[in-house]
Amino acid sequence: MALNLFGGKELEEFAKSLAQEIAKRFPPALANDPQRMVSPKRLTTIIEEVGEKAEKFNRDHKLGTLKKASLGNTFQWELKDMGYNDKFVEVATEALIVYITRKPPAPAG
Repeated sequence: MALNLFGGKELEEFAKSLAQEIAKRFPPALANDPQRMVSPKRLTTIIEEVGEKAEKFNRDHKLGTLKKASLGNTFQWELKDMGYNDKFVEVATEALIVYITRKPPAPAG
């Protein structure tokens, strides 16, 4: 049995589902068209919601460093394959990584 350091099928499918969620709400054609502006607030909300899903997945699956990197990498390549421009891919991937690597808030009290 092979040791699955990089996350496997479930991690890959989850990363792709995050990219697909962005594509549903902010399609590449819209992202790449400078004539059609989307409000920064709407775009921030979309990325935050995807980041929160990734954060929950990380908590539920206790991802290590390699699996977090694999999640980010798969997400990044999925966005590129969908046709997003490099700048958007960079910003969205960076946001995702921040969500899954930040420390959880300390309990109140």
